[in-house]
Amino acid sequence: MSIEVKNISDLNAVNVSKLIQESEKEGYRFVSRLASEYEDGTHRFSEQGEAIYGAWDEDELVALGGLFKNTASEADNSARLYRFYTLPEHRRKGIGSELLKVVSENAKGHFKEITTKTESAKADSFYRANGFKFDERSPDTTHVLSLE
Repeated sequence: MSIEVKNISDLNAVNVSKLIQESEKEGYRFVSRLASEYEDGTHRFSEQGEAIYGAWDEDELVALGGLFKNTASEADNSARLYRFYTLPEHRRKGIGSELLKVVSENAKGHFKEITTKTESAKADSFYRANGFKFDERSPDTTHVLSLE
């Protein structure tokens, strides 16, 4: 297994159908929403520091995550981790952590922190294991990672 994490410059040019199908089997619609919001222009990840990243195993996209300016935060230079998902059969192999590391490293210089929200105990454990702190300062945030 050789994982490569890359910035996705055009999500419409990437086949995300397997991620959509697998996430929906788990009861998650956020990957489908990411694709729809990208296609309709709601979230294009086009502002300074914003981006969407994918992790590939050979030619297969196995994980995806976006980062955009967190306009709901009172903190200056806050980013939001958006629609982060790894295929079930590729979890617990370090792929999500590697993807998060690349997202975080590329966010430095643009943002002071990354926020996210989850209601999943597994995701809570994942974020805490990757340096995020539990934070309930707003209804839109459960975890924060300082980039300073």
